[in-house]
Amino acid sequence: MAKGTDQSRKTVKIGDQTAARGQGGEIHQVAGNGVPTLTTALGTPVADDQNSLRAGLRGPTLMEDQHFREKIFHFDHERIPERVVHARGFGAHGYFEATDDISDLTRAAVFEKGEKTDVFVRFSTVAGNKGSPDVARDVRGFAVKFYTREGNWDLVGNNIPVFFIQDAIKFPDLIHSAKQEPDRGFPQAQTAHDNFWDFISLTPESINMALWIMSDRTIPRSLRFMEGFGVHTFRLVNENGESKFVKFHWKPKMGMQSVVWNEALKLNGADPDFHRRDMWNAIQKGDYPEWELGLQVFDEKFAEEFEFDVLDATKIIPEEQVPVRIVGRMVLNRCVDNFFAETEQVAFQTGSVVPGIDFSNDPLLQGRNFSYLDTQLSRLGSTNFTHLPINAPRCPFHHFQQDGHMAFRNPKGRANYEPNSWGSEGGPREDPQKGFRSYPEEIDGQKGRYRSETFADHYSQARQFYHSQTEVEQAHIADAFVFELSKVETVAIRERIVSHLLNVDEALADKVMEGLRLKGRPKPADAAMKPRDDLKVSPKLSIVLNGPESFAGRKLGVLLTDGVDMDVIDGLKKALEKEGAEIEFIAPMIGGAEASDGTWIEAQQKIDGGPSVLYDAVAILTSKDGVKDLINMPEARDFAADAFAHCKYIAYSAEARPLLEKAGIWSDLDDGCRELSKRGDGQEFIKSCRALRFWERAAKLG
Repeated sequence: MAKGTDQSRKTVKIGDQTAARGQGGEIHQVAGNGVPTLTTALGTPVADDQNSLRAGLRGPTLMEDQHFREKIFHFDHERIPERVVHARGFGAHGYFEATDDISDLTRAAVFEKGEKTDVFVRFSTVAGNKGSPDVARDVRGFAVKFYTREGNWDLVGNNIPVFFIQDAIKFPDLIHSAKQEPDRGFPQAQTAHDNFWDFISLTPESINMALWIMSDRTIPRSLRFMEGFGVHTFRLVNENGESKFVKFHWKPKMGMQSVVWNEALKLNGADPDFHRRDMWNAIQKGDYPEWELGLQVFDEKFAEEFEFDVLDATKIIPEEQVPVRIVGRMVLNRCVDNFFAETEQVAFQTGSVVPGIDFSNDPLLQGRNFSYLDTQLSRLGSTNFTHLPINAPRCPFHHFQQDGHMAFRNPKGRANYEPNSWGSEGGPREDPQKGFRSYPEEIDGQKGRYRSETFADHYSQARQFYHSQTEVEQAHIADAFVFELSKVETVAIRERIVSHLLNVDEALADKVMEGLRLKGRPKPADAAMKPRDDLKVSPKLSIVLNGPESFAGRKLGVLLTDGVDMDVIDGLKKALEKEGAEIEFIAPMIGGAEASDGTWIEAQQKIDGGPSVLYDAVAILTSKDGVKDLINMPEARDFAADAFAHCKYIAYSAEARPLLEKAGIWSDLDDGCRELSKRGDGQEFIKSCRALRFWERAAKLG
């Protein structure tokens, strides 16, 4: 591995302030020119606020790092009782079933083939408060608590496999920059503001994540249709003490799917609980969400030869280089009985592992291990948070911990210490055979605040990610950057982001620059390491290329009026039932509509409360008389126009033509639009809906 040091500095200018750039590209805003020296809360001057104290270049973080400890300690206790991050969440119960024998890799009982383990999963947004909308552009938390027979294991991840920063000491700065600006208390649940992009522009290691968050990954159609990742590199340890590295992946059985940005904006207005309602309804009706758990397993030799450092949380290992091995499946089959007791009080910790699963020296993971336990004290008010049913292990457990605030379960007997002389009545004892044993990794290095040079390439994987997207997805990324940066008032920040994008892809940077109408093209940002252009594209990184092969689990919205052809309705219902999809009726009045044969069709939505953004595809089925009412309703015209603009598949009856004309889309109807005139037409329409979006329309829409 290449060596790094904390000594190499290059002077840069940020406004009228002198700063230094570390060898990893990070910005050190140094004191001087009237700028005060950064200190700890007790006044000790800080020499390095970018890197944690660790043993050697790639060694573990040291507990004696008091600056890091104080910074994380204060951050963890900034909010009560709402979570500082991941405040808005949805939780559900289920089970994990191991489907493959991997005893050669790990001794963990949870992975014994056929083993079924209870789980609790909490999905969440990151930046917003509890009252924020579901479909904000944001990373989604994907945290799984396994109640194994060897104790609780928490796999605490996100729906994106990389993160913004490489060292946990920068986590408070990242979240502070993304949250509401402290002087004004807004914006809420969005990063389109100066502070966030100022931080990103001064933190080159964040550029890869910036590409991911500007992609459609951060506006998922449903929590059921998104991937999950453990983010970090962990270790698996087998019965013989042999270890390999591992990255964890959750793959949704129904494929990936996202919304488009204009759709997200309207969804938040139509239903700010869209994701939570969708998940609740799916579980309640027995359409249980399911994911496969996959592993990327690799050894020390691969880690040494891989293009990037496997301890760097801002990087992925492409699946084309290390295929994902499916080893189990997770099914969510029960909603919570009480939101507060379960979803709100559940406590996840990256440090909660079981025998057979261990940590790597990833500095971000090391910091999370340290931080999360501290967080529970702030949120839940006591070190006895493990007594809460949602957090308690479901296997036998014995220890000497007792008393404290809200202790309602204390050990019995006279002994509350160990060793003691009281034999079998003296309480539990350690078990060298069954107990957790850390992998005996050799560590040899000088103590210091380091950033290894193996962490210094900040642009190459961002380029790989961008080039792995389809043209439609690339356009969405460029549009997202333009939208976010258009809300940034400081022109210099916009220019700095574009200077970074020039190191990723010049065409992307030019699109963003043109969209912002910058007066001049900035120079590419200084790169701590020259970006590579030889990384192969990874089709697995595209949502469009990894969608489902059916319309199962999706919803068709049918806008109808009195006099609708019941044969066409029956044909649609039959096709959707066969597909495993859902139908919902929208009418001018919530009471419903009377079909041509006198059948009464109950409506689930009134037209002004059931916009097309709520549905994966739509049908507009009217009578000649009924359409006369619809064309005078702005909501009905928007229903058609929005569905078309969002590239959705549209079915319609011949009688609906006046509405389509009024909406301005009749002359532009394409192969994503199909007329339904008889019962059998519905089946062919639903087959076409399996593609989810008619993306060919996007180019014509401009």
